[in-house]
Amino acid sequence: MAEQQEQAAPDAMMTRIGQVVMLHHGGDREEARGRFLDLWGEIGEDGDPLHRCTLAHYLADTQDDPADELAWDLRALSAAEELTDAAERHRSLAARAFYPSLHLNLAADYVKLGRSEAARSHLRRARGAAGALGNDRYGDGVRAAIGRLELRLDGTGPSHGGPGEDPGSVEGPGTVERPGPFGGSGGETLGPPRQRP
Repeated sequence: MAEQQEQAAPDAMMTRIGQVVMLHHGGDREEARGRFLDLWGEIGEDGDPLHRCTLAHYLADTQDDPADELAWDLRALSAAEELTDAAERHRSLAARAFYPSLHLNLAADYVKLGRSEAARSHLRRARGAAGALGNDRYGDGVRAAIGRLELRLDGTGPSHGGPGEDPGSVEGPGTVERPGPFGGSGGETLGPPRQRP
């Protein structure tokens, strides 16, 4: 019984991460980056992989340097891999559904850095993992973003998005927000919508 109550209790760290995400979405990027880094200090390099994955995923969006953004996205992927290896089945399922987005973000990072082969490699992984996505707005949005970045890398799409637009972004004009534990479809993904500045 106590185990069931523990599982049903809200995850305080995820709630705190979500609050900073809202601050970032509200336009206070510098403050959000500082608060995210404070949370990272609390979680630590060996903390809960779900927390590290989610936090690194959003910390990437607050970075000014594309190389720093890549480093945080790589941390997110590494934490997701630890989560998949864990014995916690529900978290493993959530991580698997998040791989398409994690690899899409890495592909977009590599595009920004002019590393098209690395971008293509992560796009293949994103496409290969897309089977874990549901047939819903989130899944459709991720698949569409993968397609847009594939077209761009193949030279048949626009060479770049608008100012500040992420080449692999799930969000933007005509795209959708991804659901997460803070709302949306049952909280099965690791975090709320990523938003690029």
